[in-house]
Amino acid sequence: MGVMAPKHTGAMTTALHIALITETFPPEINGVANTLGQLCNGLRARNHHVELVRPRQADDGDLRSNDELMLCRGGALPGYPGLQWGLTSTHRLTKRWRQQPPDVIYIATEGPLGLCALRVARRLGITVVTGFHTNFQQYLSQYGLGLLTRALTHYLRWFHNRSALTLVPSTSQRLELARRHFERLELLERGVDSQLFSPAKRQNGLRHSWGLRDNDIALLHVGRLAPEKNLGALKRCLDALQARYPTRRFKLIVVGDGSKRAALEASLPEAIFCGQQSGEALARHYASGDVFLFPSLSETFGNVVLEAQASGLGVVAYDEAAAGQHIRHGYNGVLAMPGDEYAWIEAACWLLEDPETLRTLRLNARRHASRQGWPRVIEQFESQLHRACQGCASEALVQIESKKT
Repeated sequence: MGVMAPKHTGAMTTALHIALITETFPPEINGVANTLGQLCNGLRARNHHVELVRPRQADDGDLRSNDELMLCRGGALPGYPGLQWGLTSTHRLTKRWRQQPPDVIYIATEGPLGLCALRVARRLGITVVTGFHTNFQQYLSQYGLGLLTRALTHYLRWFHNRSALTLVPSTSQRLELARRHFERLELLERGVDSQLFSPAKRQNGLRHSWGLRDNDIALLHVGRLAPEKNLGALKRCLDALQARYPTRRFKLIVVGDGSKRAALEASLPEAIFCGQQSGEALARHYASGDVFLFPSLSETFGNVVLEAQASGLGVVAYDEAAAGQHIRHGYNGVLAMPGDEYAWIEAACWLLEDPETLRTLRLNARRHASRQGWPRVIEQFESQLHRACQGCASEALVQIESKKT
C-alpha cells in the first residue's frame, strides 16, 4: 500500500489526528454505536484530535460540520429501522483531508461511506485501520439473500485487506476471518461501564410492574429484535423451564425493538416487551432481572453479555464471541456448543436447579465484569493506531530508499 509518512511518528504519548468513519453512532442504540462512542470519547480524553465522519441523524437539527465533525447524507438500510448508509463524494473528502490530513483513519463500517473514505485515504497516502464490527455476511440468509453471501464475503475481504490493520472483537472472529484469508488481523476487545451496569440498580418496583412476586424468576433478553438473532429459542427455553419446574413462576422480559417484535409478541403473549432502553433505564432493567438468555449465533462480540454480567445476571449463551471469552462454564455463566439448542436450554435448566448455585454464579459474573473496563481497551486501541502509523511510515521510507537505488 503506497503511503506517506504520518506527521507524528514519535512516542506512544504523541497526540494523533484520527478520522473515525462510521454509519452509526450514539445516540443510536446498538453495539457498534456504543463501542464507537466509547472509543471516540476515550481518545479525546487522552488528548487526541478525533474527527468524526458520519451520516446526519434525525436529532442533529441545525448541527453543522466543523473540524471535529463531518456530516453527510444518509440512506435507509433495508431491514434495520433507524440505521442508514452514509453517502458522500470523494471530492468532498479529498478536499477536506488535503487541507487537514489525518494521521490515521479508522473505518468502522464497510458501506458506501467507508468505501469512499478508503479510496480517498489510499489516494492521499493516509494510514487506514479498519474494524470488523458486524457479521453482515452471516445475516443474508435470514433476509432471503443467501446467494449473495459469497459475493459479500469477497467484498469484505477485499475491503479489509487494503488497510494496514483490521481490528476484530473476539478470538473466534479472528480465527474465522483468518480462515477466509483476511490479513493483518488483531484483537481489540470490548469493555463495559460497571458503574452504570450494576446490581445496585435493581428495583423491586420495576419487578412488580412486570407482575413478578418476590421469588419469581425474571428471564431477561436485551438486543435488536431481528431475524438473525435466533429469537425463536426464547419461547422454546421458556416452555422447557416451565415444564421442568412446574411449581416455579418465570416471566420473560424483552428489551429492544426491531422487525421481529410483532411476531415475537404474538408467540409470547405473557412476556413483557419494554421497547428500547438506554442509560440508567437500561441499567435498571438489567439489574432487575435474574437470568439473561442470549440465543444469538451471529455476533461479532455481543456487548450485552458483559452488560448482563456487570449487572449480576446469570448468562446463558453459546460458546462464541463475548460469551466464549468472558464466561467460564458453571463459574460465572453457562455455555453450550454453538448451534446445539438442546444443550443451550439444558444449560438454562441446570442454572435454575439450585438457587445457591445461581446466586454464586451471579456474584462471580459481577466480579469478572467489573475488571473489564473501557480504559484498558482505549489504551490498546491507541497503541494499535500508533503502530499502524509507524508501520506505514517505515514502509514509505523503504519505498523512498528503493527509488533512490
